[in-house]
Amino acid sequence: MEQLKWWQKAVIYQIYPRSFCDSNGDGIGDLQGIISKLDHLAELGIDVIWLSPVYASPNEDNGYDISDYCSIHPEYGTMDDFDELVREAASRGISIIMDLVINHTSTEHEWFQKSRQKIEPYTNYYYWSDTWAGTPNNWTGFFGGGSWEKDEVRGASYLHLFAPHQPDLNYHEPKVFEEVERILRFWLEKGVKGFRCDVINVLYKDNLANGKKKMILTGSEHYLSLPGTHEILHKIHRVMEEYDAFTVGETVFVDTKEANLLTAPEREELNMVFGFEHMEIDQIIVKWLHTRFHWDKFIQVLDRWQKEVGWNTLYLENHDQPRSVSRFGSQKFPEASAKLLATLLLTLRGTPFIFEGQEIGMRNFDYENMEEIRDVESLNVYGILSKAHVPARLKWYMIRNVSRDNARTPMQWNDDRYAGFMPAEKEGAPWLKINSNYKEINVKAQRDDPDSVLSCYKELIRIRKENEDLMSGEYTFLSGNSKYSLYQRGKLKILLNHSDEKLSAGKLKKDLPTGSTILFSTVKRGQELWGKKEILQPWQAVILK
Repeated sequence: MEQLKWWQKAVIYQIYPRSFCDSNGDGIGDLQGIISKLDHLAELGIDVIWLSPVYASPNEDNGYDISDYCSIHPEYGTMDDFDELVREAASRGISIIMDLVINHTSTEHEWFQKSRQKIEPYTNYYYWSDTWAGTPNNWTGFFGGGSWEKDEVRGASYLHLFAPHQPDLNYHEPKVFEEVERILRFWLEKGVKGFRCDVINVLYKDNLANGKKKMILTGSEHYLSLPGTHEILHKIHRVMEEYDAFTVGETVFVDTKEANLLTAPEREELNMVFGFEHMEIDQIIVKWLHTRFHWDKFIQVLDRWQKEVGWNTLYLENHDQPRSVSRFGSQKFPEASAKLLATLLLTLRGTPFIFEGQEIGMRNFDYENMEEIRDVESLNVYGILSKAHVPARLKWYMIRNVSRDNARTPMQWNDDRYAGFMPAEKEGAPWLKINSNYKEINVKAQRDDPDSVLSCYKELIRIRKENEDLMSGEYTFLSGNSKYSLYQRGKLKILLNHSDEKLSAGKLKKDLPTGSTILFSTVKRGQELWGKKEILQPWQAVILK
C-alpha cells in the first residue's frame, strides 16, 4: 500500500464560524462556541478543522474581505480565544487550518489606505490605473459587472476581480509576497497546520490589456493559472515544509491537467486543490442558470478526476454551495440519500471534507423572499437581474436554488429555541434565519439514534480509518448508469443505488460474487453475506469485501 502523509489520512471538517455556535447570544457564531462543540467533532472522528475567516474584517463579504490578517474579529472573540481553540482541539487530536485570502484585501486594510495616499512602500501594493497603462480595461468580475472602481483619494481606479471593497493585490511588487510570508509564519507559529487558499490560481496578472470578450469573466486569460502564480505557490510551499503543514487550493476553471500541475509533489506547489467540475453538472455556464442534475454525468466527472488526478479533495458541500441532500439527493428519501452521499464521500480516493451540518443531513433554506437573504453575491446578482428586467418569479427561482445562504443557515444542535445555535434564554435573532426544520433535523435528535445520518457518518469515518483499502487502495470504476454506480477500492466494492426505485443486483453478479461479506450498509440488516438475489432499497449503499 502507498505510504500516505498525515493530511491524506485526515477527515477534515469545515466550520463557517458565523453560523456554527454562538456562545454569548449576539446572534453570531464565535470561537468559544466552537470550543464548546469540540467533543462533537472528536466523537464524529474529525482530524482537522478548516476554519473559514475569523480575521478582522468589515464583513462586506462575511470575512473574505480582510482588514488585518493578524487580528481576530471582535465578533468572534480574541486572540486568547483562538489560542485556546488550538490547544483544546489539539488535546482531542484535532488540528486547525485557516482560510488564506491573499488575492485581495478589504479597502479598509492599512495597506490599501496607505496605497491610495501613495505612502511608501504601499503605493504599488494594488493595481492602479495611474501606474498601469491601458487601464481601466474591459475585464468583468466574478460577482458580475465591471472590475474597476474609482478612488477619489488617489484620483485613480483600482482592480477588483470580486466586490468593489475587495481590491486585488499586485504581486509584481515584491514586498507583497514578503507580507504574505510574514502572515503565514505568524499563524504557523501559533500551531496552525495549514491553509485553505481562497481563489489561489488567480493571484498573478501578467498584464492589464483588454481581454477577449466573452459571456463571463472577460480578461481571464490574463490571470488564470499563469506561471507567475505557480512561482508564488512554490514560495508558499517552501514555508509550509518547514512546519509539516499543508495547503489546499480553491482553484477556479481548473481541469485535471491543471490540477496535476498545481499539486504534483515534484512541483512543490499546492498539496491539494478543490476541483469544481463535479459541482457544475447542474448549471449552464454560470451557477445562476440552473439545469437538471444527472447522476450518471456526476459520477463520470468524479470517475475522471479519480483516475487522472494524483490525490483528490473529496467534497459535496462547502460555504459557497447548496446543501448536497437538497441538490443531489431525493425529496422522497432525504435521509436515505444523505447516507448514500456520505458513503460516496468517504469511499472515494482522496481527503474527505465535511461541511458543518452535512453530518446530520441539513437542507437548503426555506426562505420565501429576498428580504431574508444576506449573501452579498446573491444580492449583487439579484440587482443585475432586476436591471435586465428579469421577472420577479424567475429571479427568486435563480437565487433560491444556488444562493450561498443555503449553506450558511445556523447549525442545528437541538430542538430548543434558536436550534441550540445561541442561548435559548437570550432575546434577539441569529444573523441569518434558522431553517424551520430544525425541530426534526438536529444533532441531539440523531446522536443516540443508531439509524440516523449522524450515526452513519460516524460509522463510515471509523471504517475508513480502519481500512487501508479505503485510505490508499486503488480506485476502479466497474459499472453504472443513471440509477446505480459500482466501483472498487483495493479489494472492496462499493454499490450505490442513487434512485427512488429498488435495484435488483442480480445482473451485477459478475462484479459482485455471491458470498461477499457486507462490511457496511446504509440499511441495517441481519445477514452478513451477499446473496444471489439481493434487492437494494431506494438510495441504499453497501460496501462489500
